[in-house]
Amino acid sequence: MEALSPTMEEGRIVKWLKREGEPVKTGDTLAEVETDKAVMELVARADGVLRQVAASEGQTVPVGTVVAIIAGPGEVDVGATGAGRVAAPAAPPAGAPAPARRDERQEPATLLTPAARAAAPGAAATAARAAPAAPADATRVKASPLARRIARETGVDLQLVTGSGPGGRVVRRDLDGASATTVAATAAAPPPAPRGEPLPAPRAPAPSRPGAAAAYDDVPLTQIRKTIAKRLASSLGPIPHFFLTTEVDMERAAEARDALNRQLGDQGKVSFTDIILKATALALRKHRACNAWFQEDHIRYWNEVHIGMAVALDDGLITPVIRDADGKSLAEISREAKELAERARSRRLRPDEYTGSTFSVSNLGMFDVDQFTAVINPPEAGIIAVGSITPRPVVVDGQVAPRRRVRITMSCDHRVIDGATGAAFLKTLKQMLENPLAMLL
Repeated sequence: MEALSPTMEEGRIVKWLKREGEPVKTGDTLAEVETDKAVMELVARADGVLRQVAASEGQTVPVGTVVAIIAGPGEVDVGATGAGRVAAPAAPPAGAPAPARRDERQEPATLLTPAARAAAPGAAATAARAAPAAPADATRVKASPLARRIARETGVDLQLVTGSGPGGRVVRRDLDGASATTVAATAAAPPPAPRGEPLPAPRAPAPSRPGAAAAYDDVPLTQIRKTIAKRLASSLGPIPHFFLTTEVDMERAAEARDALNRQLGDQGKVSFTDIILKATALALRKHRACNAWFQEDHIRYWNEVHIGMAVALDDGLITPVIRDADGKSLAEISREAKELAERARSRRLRPDEYTGSTFSVSNLGMFDVDQFTAVINPPEAGIIAVGSITPRPVVVDGQVAPRRRVRITMSCDHRVIDGATGAAFLKTLKQMLENPLAMLL
């Protein structure tokens, strides 16, 4: 299991795209892995044959753990530890001398003979399938580590399963169709979902009374939810937050947005979020003290402005990054924001697309949230929370009139940003939103 993102500590196998026995080449996608941020591809780092899959679909394993073994074309099978050991070879061709019997506990590396290696690559596998399965040992059944684990979890008695692997070895496919007679304790668990189909949802606890609904459901944490829990614990607790709220008149911004969208036509639409992202980036350029990271023994003030844009997912939150947002046009920000949000929701973001932000924006206005406070995403020193844009009665030129207004709350890391510093930034942001021409200055 490779570290597929800078912050990844473990990964969950979503689905295998290659199966045991299939040939693979360097760069081939072996499996899809759910990391702490997205679903990434685990690729082969060598040519050969996928001889053993050691982690099942849905299983979560730490980085550095063996999840599969690629063997050379001349190797028949791989031992339990995945340390390069190879199990006994397939039955020898007719007329060939039988190999000397080895102590099964040692399972030393065994390669095909030179004559067999020169044959077609599929010959060994064909011979293995054609060879009669060896009878199960009463004290030790030959089985792959994955098969042993599945049997242990599902209660299947391996001594009652006929192995289809080399030398009668029980492999995963032999357990997929195991009948009720092979179950020692309880019914076997359902087989993994077919390729391309979603994994089944975790099964709810059995009801305490017949016919009654379960009192609760325990659902395992996803990788992204685990990361959110860990990062929030390292943010809201250790970081001294304080909050500043301002109310912004959005009438002129709304008029500018309508004019821009009429001009763009079918080329796309600019949203209020796009305008706020642009205004935030320009305000940060003028208030470098807020465009900063808190480090262990220093504060890093950024000369570049990379805005993290919070995107809600079904099971969490992720912040794709619009890089150099202060130098991009509204149309560019709008197009990039839509593309990043779509990739985030399909869990296809690359690590460089969700790391490295210098400040973040979270907008819940589309959910009719009037005002809220957001938690800082460390090591950033600030984030703004944007509520819904709604008409409110305000006094304009001595008369009460409805105006579209929005409340923006800034969360500040007091170790980096003082109250007056944050207030000055919010004032500039408000001026830009209330008078969009100020963004041209």
